This record gives sequence, C-alpha cells and structure tokens, in this order.
Amino acid sequence: MGFLADALSRVKPSATIVMTQKARDLKAQGRDVISLSVGEPDFDTPEHIKQAAVEAIRRGETKYPPVSGIVPLREAIAKKFKRENGLDYKPSQTIVGTGGKQVIYNALLATLNPGDEVVIPRPYWVSYPEMVGLCGGTPVFAETTMETDFKLQAAELERAITSKTKWVILNSPSNPSGAAYSHAEMKALTDVLVRHPHVWVLTDDMYEHLVYGDFTFVTPAQVEPALYDRTLTMNGVSKSYAMTGWRIGYAAGPEQLIKAMDFVQGQQTSGAATISQWAAVAALEGPQDHLAQFRAAFQTRRDLVVSMLNQTNGLRCPTPEGAFYVYPSCAELIGKRTPEGKVIETDEDFVTELLMAEGVASVHGSAFGLGPNLRISYATSNQLLEEACSRIQRFCGSLR
Repeated sequence: MGFLADALSRVKPSATIVMTQKARDLKAQGRDVISLSVGEPDFDTPEHIKQAAVEAIRRGETKYPPVSGIVPLREAIAKKFKRENGLDYKPSQTIVGTGGKQVIYNALLATLNPGDEVVIPRPYWVSYPEMVGLCGGTPVFAETTMETDFKLQAAELERAITSKTKWVILNSPSNPSGAAYSHAEMKALTDVLVRHPHVWVLTDDMYEHLVYGDFTFVTPAQVEPALYDRTLTMNGVSKSYAMTGWRIGYAAGPEQLIKAMDFVQGQQTSGAATISQWAAVAALEGPQDHLAQFRAAFQTRRDLVVSMLNQTNGLRCPTPEGAFYVYPSCAELIGKRTPEGKVIETDEDFVTELLMAEGVASVHGSAFGLGPNLRISYATSNQLLEEACSRIQRFCGSLR
C-alpha cells in the first residue's frame, strides 16, 4: 500500500502477540492448547486494589487527569522509589503512562534524532528495537551468551558504545531470559557508563519484585549515584501486582526529560485512565503481602520447569533469578526431523512444530534476537506446567 509510512517497513509485529493469537485460534478450533507464550501473571489483581478502583468510580474520579498523572499517584511513585530503591525523586520528576511501553516509547520519541544509537543487550524484549526504529533511532545490539546466563558483560557494553550512542536500555530481571543483575554485576556495567558521560540509561524494572531465593534487586542509579542525572528509572504495576490490563507504567528521572515526555504525551494520549491511576495508588501504598505469595508460587514453578526441561532430550535450560520466563537452548535439535519428516531448521520451526504436534505454545528465541532458543512463560498452574513439559519431552523425544 503506497500511502503507508516507510517507518512501518522497519518494524516487525510482536512475536509474543502473534504466537498467543495462534494458540487462541487453535483453541477456538477445539484443540487442547497450553499457552506458555504470554507474559502475564495468572493471579488476580489483589482485592484491595480492585476495591480502590470501585471507590474511585463511586467518588466520580472519572474526569480527564493531568497528562503526567494524578498528584496522589506521582507522590506514591516518589515514595516507592525512596522506600524500595533508596532513590530521591520529587513528584515533579515522575510521570505516569498507559503501561511501561508508553513510558519507554515517549522517552525515545522525546530524545532520539536520526542517526542516534540505542544499545540493547540481546536477547531483548521484542518491543525495544521496534520502538527505537519507529522513533527514528538505530538499535545497536550488545551480545550475551548462555555461559554468562544471558547477562551483559562490561567489555561487551564498552564495545557497543560509540559517539552516536544516546541510550543504553537495561532490563533486569529480563524478559525473555529471566536473568537479573546482582549488585556486583550491575556495578561492572555502571562503571563503564560513568566513563561515557554522553550516554543515558533507560531501565526497565518491571519485574523488580519477582526475584527468587536470596537474590536482591538493584537498579542502576541506586548502584551508581553518578548516573542519577542521566537515568530514567522505569517501572509499573503490571507484573508485581497482577495489573496487566489496568495499563499503568511509570518512571522517574531528570525534570527536563520528564517535561519533554509530558509534552509528547500531551499531544498523544494525555493522561492514563484515572480509575487505573487510583488503583495504582492503592497498589503502591497498600499492603504488599501478596508479593511473598506470588514469589513463592513462581519460584516453585520455575524449579519445576527448569528441572523438567533439563531432563528433556536436546534442551539445555539455565536457572534464571527472576521474572517468570525460562530461555532454554534447542541448538542440539536443529537439523533433526519430526515423525512426519519435517526438518527443524530454526527455533521458529521448533516452536511451530511443537504447537502443531503437542498443542504447547511458546515463542522462538530468534524473535528476541538470540537463538536457537525458546521463551517459555511459567505464569500458569503447576498442573498445566507439568503437562506442558511432559508434552515438550515427548515432542523432543520424537525428533530423529
């Protein structure tokens, strides 16, 4: 179609959404499908948060909000950063968006010029490079390996930075790998960034509270205060509070950047839904005891899935520190054939054949920039995970 923007040709559709839709379509045809492709907690939003939304509706909190967010939520965000991350932000240094996606997108839209580079470690969340492309920038990929549990190493970050680098995006715990950076690992990266004063840091801390064992979460500006003036610390309520559909993300950073993002958002969506914002106030200010329950459930599921996948013919699966994904390698199965004679040439072939043969939906690693792997979300019941892993074992065992 001749009248569509050239920018669209630089962007791929979200592979996670595509696979989730494929699974839905098969289900609609009556197939027994277990979907492990969606990045969404299976828990319900805690009751006190839902109640706060109902009360907000009854109070008539249904008018246009300020573009950057309602004052009580911006105050709650500033308090959260102080309480949980030791970071001092004024409410005027915070912004609320319609999901974390919008916050990241607006930060890039407000700052990128053609030719500006954004360093993105691979594997990456599918939307980062696409957003950079839509905003006129150039994604530059920094490589990681399974041997370092998919964590970016200082030397690799150093190699990726050029005079054109404007941002580095750091996502910990990571979607898709679940890898999270310890204080020492993060310090190694911030040491590199301190040496490059023209580079800004965009953190995606969406999975902050979903870390396991005795792992302690850290965020870059907390580890290295010298980066405070060039860091946008992004977070949201989607994963920690099971509020994916409420669409609230938020961030804090230098006032000049926040003003620019507010300016962009004012001509785009204006403020996020008021009712969702009042629910987010209750999430940040209310009881946090559901977090221990979420963490315990997810840790049990992680251990179950990692154990079963590592007992599967041809798969190798590291144990991640956080989020609710595992990122096993299927390298040993590339080149093998299904019983029907189809050759598995790529990780995309692997996940497609797995879905058709056994009704298990996952996402191919090459969509996240690093394969041959697959991303499996374990945000579903133990019973379904056990059944799904048994099917994966059967499928891998059938390849010759």
